[in-house]
Amino acid sequence: MTRNGDLPDVSLRLLEIFAGMMQCATTVETAEFLGISQPAVSTGLRQLENQLGLSLFERTGRRLSPTLEARDLFEEIRPLFGILRSFSTRAQNLRSGQIGRLRVISTPPLGYSLGPRALRSFNAARPDVTVSYDVRRLENVLDAVQMGLADIGLVLNNERPETVNSELLARSQMVVLMQEHDPLAAEPFVTAKMLSGTPIVGIDQASQLGRLVSRGFALGGGTYRPGVEVRYCQTAAALVAEGMGMTVVDPYSAEPYLCRGLVTRPFSPACEVRAQILTRKGVPHSGLLLTFMEELRRQLALGHAAQHPLQEHSG
Repeated sequence: MTRNGDLPDVSLRLLEIFAGMMQCATTVETAEFLGISQPAVSTGLRQLENQLGLSLFERTGRRLSPTLEARDLFEEIRPLFGILRSFSTRAQNLRSGQIGRLRVISTPPLGYSLGPRALRSFNAARPDVTVSYDVRRLENVLDAVQMGLADIGLVLNNERPETVNSELLARSQMVVLMQEHDPLAAEPFVTAKMLSGTPIVGIDQASQLGRLVSRGFALGGGTYRPGVEVRYCQTAAALVAEGMGMTVVDPYSAEPYLCRGLVTRPFSPACEVRAQILTRKGVPHSGLLLTFMEELRRQLALGHAAQHPLQEHSG
């Protein structure tokens, strides 16, 4: 059935399936994400393609890749999808009688260090507040905040995103994580040349932090040939803890391992990283959000006083 000059009559449910598929790689992942069956996802996609008269996804092995038409349509429905999800979440919270709900999403460096410390203190003082806490990659955090699926995002990002509000939380620099008995631990800082010939656990150079480390080695005249390359700084830190060499990571990722016989030293040349708070544009900060942001700053100050891993922090 069509309306308004033969425009396709697309239901919100089909748009939700489409949006879910754009964020996942397979129909199985989309079904798990939406809480429906895999056949329902496949049927919905076929129905939507028939109604629109467009091919939205191309099969590549076991994965479905969006077509250019699908990407264009997804940009059109992003604002609508975010508004609808926010509306549904608000109605659910009101129905269940929750006093308040805070939705936090973070990239791994802050999500496994500063975020949990702030959340523990925040939650202890507010037992009736429900908190949703998730750790994802940078692009997922940006999307969640922009679409209203999260109230606050915590990221390490040296660029200022245009799609969301960003506030500088702290400046720090990359550090060398090593065993405490290593001879380089006696140095005040470690240069790229000092690491020549040392087994290095590297960060995927397709990532922002991986590119930052690679540039640091190039500027410092060192040779960057990691024997092991991983996606996340936390993984690199875990491998160093198992005696697999050294790594250059952000201080937040190194922090949980400093009580396990590891130490950090500043990496030279200095490679700055910026911790940022992200919030949605056009949406006033709630009292809960403002309180949590203040707790983040307080915990940051406490961590700085205890370990002094940061160069500067800003409220």
